[in-house]
Amino acid sequence: MAIRIVRLGTPRAKDEGLRIGTVRRPPRGVPKAQFASGNWYDVWFPNLSPSADNVQTGLAAQTDKEWATFVRKFRAEMAQPDASRTLDLLAALSHQGNFSMGCYCEDETRCHRSVLRELLAKRGADIAAG
Repeated sequence: MAIRIVRLGTPRAKDEGLRIGTVRRPPRGVPKAQFASGNWYDVWFPNLSPSADNVQTGLAAQTDKEWATFVRKFRAEMAQPDASRTLDLLAALSHQGNFSMGCYCEDETRCHRSVLRELLAKRGADIAAG
């Protein structure tokens, strides 16, 4: 049992389970009926995406310092009670079944999903490799 951290829109891994989209907006130009069949996500959960202002900070980050500013702000957002409890829940559920969560970004090292991976690991989540 484990959580997979994935790039939305990519082929699903065997036994990946439910795919959760932790993105601010649905995929552009994709009909809602095709979100799951197109490997985007089964459930949209923007509660674990950066705020609209912070998304812009992350997208504009060109330097490590600018990226660190995004990460600091996103960690603060995820420390808020609702987000923190959600992360606790997902970490606990990772020991009961397989599911995945992700974002559209090509490079995970410059994506909020890398921060989600770290926050879930700190909570003892079972995170699948790769």
